[in-house]
Amino acid sequence: MDDIVINVEKVSKVYKLYDKPADRVREALGISKKQFYKKHYALSEVNLTIGKGECVGIIGANGAGKSTLLKIITGVLNPTSGKVEINGKISALLELGAGFNPEYTGIENIYVNGRMTGFAKEEVDKRLADILEFADIGDFVYQPVKTYSSGMFVRLAFAVAINIEPDILIVDEALAVGDVFFQAKCFRKFEEFKNKGKTILFVSHALGSIQKYCDRAILLDKGVKVDEGAPKQMIDMYNRILVHSEDDNIIRMDKRKESGEKCGWDESKPWKEQLACNPNTLEYGNKEAEIIDYCIVNKDGVITNVINEGEKFIIRFKVRFHHAIKDPILAFTIKDLRGVELAGTNTMIENVDLGLVEQGELLWIEFEQLMAFRSNEYLLCLGCTGFVEGELVIYHRLYDVCNISVTADKDIVGIFALHSKVEVSRSK
Repeated sequence: MDDIVINVEKVSKVYKLYDKPADRVREALGISKKQFYKKHYALSEVNLTIGKGECVGIIGANGAGKSTLLKIITGVLNPTSGKVEINGKISALLELGAGFNPEYTGIENIYVNGRMTGFAKEEVDKRLADILEFADIGDFVYQPVKTYSSGMFVRLAFAVAINIEPDILIVDEALAVGDVFFQAKCFRKFEEFKNKGKTILFVSHALGSIQKYCDRAILLDKGVKVDEGAPKQMIDMYNRILVHSEDDNIIRMDKRKESGEKCGWDESKPWKEQLACNPNTLEYGNKEAEIIDYCIVNKDGVITNVINEGEKFIIRFKVRFHHAIKDPILAFTIKDLRGVELAGTNTMIENVDLGLVEQGELLWIEFEQLMAFRSNEYLLCLGCTGFVEGELVIYHRLYDVCNISVTADKDIVGIFALHSKVEVSRSK
């Protein structure tokens, strides 16, 4: 079909894994008929079609097969089985360094990449000014690229990729190394590409970008295509995979959701085991009271790390009291990835008087909030403290227990959404 620009049919990529180098030699020499390797399926019978003008995101954990799939689509790798059909000219920005010779200058690499894409020198000459303007790396373009910072490198690579007028643009996480202003510039270019009817295939761990810019998303897990659909739906499913949910549980939960049944959570498991948590959580305190469980709950009552901007969500945790404590204070804080505290509250600020909590008691606390942060990744911290004779006592604090991935459908200036109501009047 003319409107299908990428068609992938039953594509698999299998690697042979050997326990030791000698086994590879034995097999090559045919010393024994014994099989010395194990098969590793980087991809297993993946099917997908992408139409002209679509912006499609591919998501999945590390090792899911995302980069392998893109390399097969771009021709960098050959599939073990299956076939790929491409209808259009591809420009790809894969991992940092792909397609550039570190010994060549930026200018030399521009021309080399142009020739690899099928452009004559004269055609690259016409595009050179646009490439240099977009990259905006100044005189460094005349220096060997091995002297570039990662940010400068990706600026030049992306500038080349988008200015050779491709029908299909493929980007694999490379934008993550660019600064925030350059990323904004690139996403504006994405919008231009979409408006021109061009196709974008985009791999990113920035789930907010996937939701905002992509028409649909494809979810991979351990080389298998799990599902495809609306970005928000796939992001929710991806989050459940991150917390080791089985596929049948995911399907069952989705069916319950479709039937209108409240999903909630699996009461047979601790809440935190249904969340993607930080294995290196920092904790301290005397543990006279201990935070033993916690979770984030979205507006549908589902435990998840992914919250949509503008929607209500709940931070919930349990505290076990190993000693009697008078007037404990339960708190949470949300930080950015640099560690800057952005917002938080506690029971004292909210005028919730807990009084005397007896030894052995278990408290459940819920903070219901409206998500007002812009699309990004954040970190959650929890605490149980109090005052004894005017001195602050830390019973238990957990720093960076988990991430909160905020997704959004529109841009926000700054950190917080203002949820403005706009009225405009006109007169002559």
